[in-house]
Amino acid sequence: MAMTLRLTPEQDRALTLLAEAQGSSKHEAAVRAIVSAANRLLNDATVAQLARDVLPGHAALESRIRRTRR
Repeated sequence: MAMTLRLTPEQDRALTLLAEAQGSSKHEAAVRAIVSAANRLLNDATVAQLARDVLPGHAALESRIRRTRR
């Protein structure tokens, strides 16, 4: 599926640097970044669900974990 990605000059520079660091095209760097972000988000959601299922009082623990990630 085709898609147009509109970036600010700063975002384009960041994507260029990312692509250069990976030794890839900007397209491939953008795709990798999207996949990586999705994996982190889904993994975080899985861990949060496990905490809710297994740990009583998980809300306080989950809140502490999220604060330390910032």
